[in-house]
Amino acid sequence: MDLAGARWRKSSFSSGGGDDNCVEVAIVPSTTVLRDSKNAAGPVLLLPTSAFRALLSEARRDPRAL
Repeated sequence: MDLAGARWRKSSFSSGGGDDNCVEVAIVPSTTVLRDSKNAAGPVLLLPTSAFRALLSEARRDPRAL
């Protein structure tokens, strides 16, 4: 999958205090892509957008379950 034009967003849980341990997310047609912000050229995780929404829903419902 070509991600050259993807718009990456950093997690809102980024500490901003010099700690670069963050996840970035991009939404491309019907797929959500996740990557480590410290390694933009590294591997990515591709999820169907519906699966990513389900993951977020579960995390909001019970963060300890993840």
